[in-house]
Amino acid sequence: MGGLRQLRVFVEVARHKSITKAAEYLHVSQPALSKSIMALEEELGMLLMIRSNKTSEITDAGKVVLEYAQKMTLLLDEMTDTLNDMTNLTRGQINVGLPPFIGSLFFPRVMAKFHHTYPNIGLNITEYGGARVVKSVEEGEFELGVAVLPIDEKLFHVYPIVEEEMKLLVYKDHHLASKDEIDIKELKDEEFIFYHEEFALHQIMRNHIIAAGFEPKILFKSSQWDLMSEMVAANLGITILPQSICNRLFNKDIKIINLKQKILWKLAVITKRDRYISNAGRTFIDFILNERL
Repeated sequence: MGGLRQLRVFVEVARHKSITKAAEYLHVSQPALSKSIMALEEELGMLLMIRSNKTSEITDAGKVVLEYAQKMTLLLDEMTDTLNDMTNLTRGQINVGLPPFIGSLFFPRVMAKFHHTYPNIGLNITEYGGARVVKSVEEGEFELGVAVLPIDEKLFHVYPIVEEEMKLLVYKDHHLASKDEIDIKELKDEEFIFYHEEFALHQIMRNHIIAAGFEPKILFKSSQWDLMSEMVAANLGITILPQSICNRLFNKDIKIINLKQKILWKLAVITKRDRYISNAGRTFIDFILNERL
């Protein structure tokens, strides 16, 4: 069968849904990439992709090829990792998936320290929303991911790294601002600045609010905690954020209040259960577990 490189190229085009974007990602020219796809189609005798100016949609045959191509590239990556581990313990490349919320909070310092300790291990970080990180670890795009618990422990190894409480943020002159502790039930008539759906916190907090007896009135959804807090400071609504984010807010227009319900934000490094984890990957996990994030 045609080159493994052709399969890798096909996986990237399918992932980006665009020959242009895949070509940029792979640092190859678009004509070379199109030629590679056409060669694969010719060899298999089937159309794998419907190309238009904007996007490239895969056909039913393409979906079958994609499924096998992903398995094959994952096995090849594992083979490379295993061979690297036999020759050198402190080399390698780790692909890590991080939700943006988490990346900006905990990881710059840890990554700098890790890079200083293990300069020969490359860290390839990709920021995705939480649900997509989990899916990408499951599919093998990332060797490691960071996710919000709970997570399916039948599919993943879970290494807890952070556990902290969620806090309520209100405007300084808000009618609840004089309180030290608030029951979620008291927020029934409030307008929420909420997390985007792709964040695990969206569903976690929505479940807690519904358990308190009401559906939250969501004024605005965001994927950026600094924007969420700025909107509270402008008296546009209330929000609920993890303690470590609250620790970074130095806005005198915001009052931070404890919630009567102790809602915990738990983060963990996750790896796929049946996947070979490289020495570089295991080194990174051990490093994070030994660091105080």
